[in-house]
Amino acid sequence: MSAVTGVLTRLRLPRPPGAAGVFLRRLAVIPVVLFALASLVFVAIRLLPGSPATSLAGGGNTASAEEFSANEERVAKALGLDEPLLTQYGDFLNDLVHLRLGTSFYGSNSVLGLLGDALPATVELTLAAMTVAVLLGVVTGVVAALRRGSWVDTSTRAVATVSFSLPWFALGVLAIVVFGVWLRWLPVLGRLPSALDYRPTTGFVLLDAILQDRPELVWPWIQHLILPTVTLALSMAGFITRIVRASVLEVLGDDFVRTARMKGLGEGAVVRRHVLRNAWLPIVTVLGLQFGSLLGGSVVSETVFSYPGVGRLLVQAVLQRDYPVVQGAALAIALLFTLVNHAVDLLCTVLDPRLRKG
Repeated sequence: MSAVTGVLTRLRLPRPPGAAGVFLRRLAVIPVVLFALASLVFVAIRLLPGSPATSLAGGGNTASAEEFSANEERVAKALGLDEPLLTQYGDFLNDLVHLRLGTSFYGSNSVLGLLGDALPATVELTLAAMTVAVLLGVVTGVVAALRRGSWVDTSTRAVATVSFSLPWFALGVLAIVVFGVWLRWLPVLGRLPSALDYRPTTGFVLLDAILQDRPELVWPWIQHLILPTVTLALSMAGFITRIVRASVLEVLGDDFVRTARMKGLGEGAVVRRHVLRNAWLPIVTVLGLQFGSLLGGSVVSETVFSYPGVGRLLVQAVLQRDYPVVQGAALAIALLFTLVNHAVDLLCTVLDPRLRKG
């Protein structure tokens, strides 16, 4: 991202003034990023061993090797996989420019339809995990900074380091074993109980529960959301704790904080009005980057908990070599990540006017 931005900067394009100009310049980078990622995914998925034509042709179920080979050639031709790679790439770019993501090789389902079904679940999981991680990380980070050198600071940093170091899949498996198998407190698979008849209106369960006047959906949805959310949030919260602590400690040493204390302001007022206000810039920047990590972590978490989001859809498509679904899911995740990071950039220009000159 920074390399692409640097290239565009050296082109010395006309710059609209103020935060709006910064936002528009950074918004212009999004198509370049998506094009680069789409090209990378197109090549990467085709470098994997195996071909979708092989599995779709029937594997070893045909009567003879000759029949299987004929079926494989027929399937490859029907899917366009017999064309030269450059021709396939050109067709892919042409479809992408016209916002056509194609259909799945398995079942001929529209990729847009599959993403429309899966994306709300991923957004719900990511927002829930981000909310929990921010609350835990900011609170513990501020407390550790204000109690620097005490046992509270030491224990908080130790717990943050451990939680940040544990991989997502390990936390997920541990959560399933403890809370799902041993204690039987929470469900461990899916998004809603199979006994509930849920027909999506928007795809977001909480919003649909309101629109459809079905409050019985809310609590089962929350129960299924808890374990994958906490799995993602714990690791992220540990990292946020350390960043918040370092940022708050840096601001606590500034002259204006000492001046505020000399004027008789209470510690709570100093923290709220001066410390947090000036410590937010690096914190917000890190949160934007960590949102991308959460999207990546959702691939693991959704797979472990069989949560029907884009991450699980992507893993299944990779295993099946379902090229259109892999490309569409990767682009959806990349678009979410890019938009969030540009929103964070805009927020940073609001928090620090000096950045509007960039």
